[in-house]
Amino acid sequence: MQLRIMIRSILCTLIIILVACNSDYTLKQRGYFRIDFPKHEYQKYDQPGSPYSFEYPVYAKIVRDTTFFEAKPENDYWINIDFPEFFGKIYISYKEIKKNNFDSLVSDAFKMTYKHTSKATEIRDSLMHTPQGFTGVFFQVGGNAATAKQFFVTDSVKHFVRGALYFDASPNSDSLGVVNSFLEEDMKHLINTLQLK
Repeated sequence: MQLRIMIRSILCTLIIILVACNSDYTLKQRGYFRIDFPKHEYQKYDQPGSPYSFEYPVYAKIVRDTTFFEAKPENDYWINIDFPEFFGKIYISYKEIKKNNFDSLVSDAFKMTYKHTSKATEIRDSLMHTPQGFTGVFFQVGGNAATAKQFFVTDSVKHFVRGALYFDASPNSDSLGVVNSFLEEDMKHLINTLQLK
C-alpha cells in the first residue's frame, strides 16, 4: 500500500514538472537607463589674460585644474569643463610653444592617446582645420578605453591646446556610447570656436 502511494506521488510530481516546463523562455536584453539630453546651447569662455577663448555648453561649468599628477600644472590655463549631469569632464591643457618643442608636444599628444591601446578596439585620428585657420588632430578611441575622445589644436607657432574627455565611471562603450556621441558634438563646437590669442 505504501509503495503504491509513493509511486503515485512520484508520478504526480513528474507530471507537474513536465507540464510546468512547457512555457517558452525569452532572454531579457540588457538595458541602460534612459538619458534625457539637453539642447545644445553654448556660452563664451574668455577670461582676461587667457591665451585662448572658446564656446562651451550652458549645461557645463569650468573649473580651474589645480593638480597634475599630484603636482601643480605648469600654468594657470589648465581647466576642466565639467558635465555634472553626465559625470564627465573634458580636461584642457595648454602649453606655450617654445624653441624646438613643437614636435615633442605633438608626439606627447599621440603617446597619451595611444596609451589606451590595451583596452581600445580601434584608434582613429583625423586631421582638422578650424574656421580660424588652426590645425589639429581629433582622436576617436573605440572599445572600453578610459577616454573615447581626445584632440589637440595648435597655431604651430605659439599655442598648443589639448583636450580629453573622461567619465567618473568604469569604461563601458555600450553604456557610455550615447553620452560620448552627445558630448562629441560639444567638443567639436569647442574646437571650431577656439580662438588662440
